[in-house]
Amino acid sequence: MADYDLAIIGGGLNGASMARDAAGRGLRVILLEQGDLGAAASSATPRMIHGDLSVLERRGFLRVRAALAERNTWLKIAPHLVRPMRFAIPAHSGERPPWLLRSALLLYDRLASQPGLPASATVDVTHHPIGNALKRPFGTAFEYSDCMVDDSRLVVLSAVDAAVHGAEICTGARCVRADRGDIWRLVVIDRGRRRVFTARALAVAAGAWSLTVAENVLRQPPPRAAATQVNQIVVRRLFETDNVYVFQHSDRRLIFASPYERDFTLIGTASRAFKGDPAIVAMDASDIAYLCDAANRYFRERVEPSDVVRTVSGANLVLQPADRDGSIMFNARGGKAPMVTMLGGDVTTSRLRAERAVSHLTPFYAMSPRWTATAPLPGGDFAWDRFDQEVDSARERWRFLTEPQAQRLVGAYGSRLADVLGDARDRTDLGPGFGPELTGAEVRYLMSHEWARFPDDILWRRSKLGLTLPSQDKEALAAFMAASR
Repeated sequence: MADYDLAIIGGGLNGASMARDAAGRGLRVILLEQGDLGAAASSATPRMIHGDLSVLERRGFLRVRAALAERNTWLKIAPHLVRPMRFAIPAHSGERPPWLLRSALLLYDRLASQPGLPASATVDVTHHPIGNALKRPFGTAFEYSDCMVDDSRLVVLSAVDAAVHGAEICTGARCVRADRGDIWRLVVIDRGRRRVFTARALAVAAGAWSLTVAENVLRQPPPRAAATQVNQIVVRRLFETDNVYVFQHSDRRLIFASPYERDFTLIGTASRAFKGDPAIVAMDASDIAYLCDAANRYFRERVEPSDVVRTVSGANLVLQPADRDGSIMFNARGGKAPMVTMLGGDVTTSRLRAERAVSHLTPFYAMSPRWTATAPLPGGDFAWDRFDQEVDSARERWRFLTEPQAQRLVGAYGSRLADVLGDARDRTDLGPGFGPELTGAEVRYLMSHEWARFPDDILWRRSKLGLTLPSQDKEALAAFMAASR
């Protein structure tokens, strides 16, 4: 008998989502991630849960409708991570005509299966707060509803839920060989230790490493796919509203500028073909200049490359032509153990993509029905329109929290915040502090419940506190984590 029903290589959004789905259907699952969960492309997404207006422009009506249905699902099952936002498109005389934008947004509203969110509207920006940050002579903008998501925490909480349902999550575990017979035999270097185990099926969700896994681990021809690099920049906050601005750049591509970690703005995306080591993805100076130029077409306050405080980049592998829904390949030839390969895809459809991938295995296993569309992620057992009430409740229980601190913590942990803060009556009850927000209690929780091993795991994936943490506090955090292992 095999040790596991399903082994998954890759701990990004695709791998973690498959682990969650399969474990909840009753399969014995192990997930192998060579680094940290969501450490690559899954932490460099545009952070949007949306129907995608560019797909609508290409007349992909059914695809947009399905994505908007998934948007509603995410609002129900992850209300702490997924937040409704108003997106604003300033009308630029040299780009798409206003009548076309308005017509597209009216159709976008109609395609939303359960409206719930405010409908699109035309805004006179000369008398509206969203116009304060814009250059003149912009006089009209179009508003519509979509959602933003904390992408890296979505990965982590999917893995947490997989573990709740019995999956074994192994970070720092690299699969170096996989032999295929009637079952899979895998050799893994797990934090320096060699482990060998067996699985009835294998799923490869290794992102930009998929070619390397195919050639070196599976020893088979790699899929015909191309690597793509996605780039974004982080600058100081450029506007006071909570809107996401959608810019039409001169090449007709849509560029987004969204509020980011209270004091910053995230601008993106710029994409290009990628070649090289996916562990080292650096943003080219021309892409930085491109995104600055996009912002400068619209914002009053200029953005120069020297203003960029951080770049966010990731590489992923996609079959050609690229499909925003990703690609799933299934193979169970000649009595050999089955294998699923998943490539690409966006955040919005990740849950549905994982559900479909695991469903390929139903002829081989007795498993429970599909379930992830109705089960909340850990901490998400409240209605999405009650987020502010959850923040108020947190401040009543832990009176030392400021409003911004409570918003961050509820946004990260939702109804599980008590597992982090416990019965603390004062900040000193939470142990040493690292910067204005991070505490020893939160660090210990992330290490014991969310597989954080190093400071970057906490500062850039389980939170974005690395943007504001002083260097001396980073050194203190590293020492604290080393002593807590």
